[in-house]
Amino acid sequence: MSELPPDLPRLRTLGHWLVLSLDRVRERIAEVETREAALRPVRPRPEGPGWVLSFLLEGGRPIADSIHIGDCRLAARHRRPLSRDEARRALTNGGIRACDICRPDSALGILD
Repeated sequence: MSELPPDLPRLRTLGHWLVLSLDRVRERIAEVETREAALRPVRPRPEGPGWVLSFLLEGGRPIADSIHIGDCRLAARHRRPLSRDEARRALTNGGIRACDICRPDSALGILD
């Protein structure tokens, strides 16, 4: 046996009441989320290096592999931060390749 009314008018009334109730609950959720977000401490995201030199290990020795923009997730685990000038020198005179994905050479204004 169903707990819902058997006739259409009462079912529509119940449906309307449920929609209104759900709207009130959603509004209250939004208020509480806003209040909690205002109370949550805001931690600035740490500023990473602008450029990194990525190393690969060959025979246990680090070998310079590629230059990446600082937040590139393709940089190897072994890396060293570089200044803008160091990154430019490594790409132009150092014979180190630029990452094919983050394209630090384009960001530095170096044309291939």
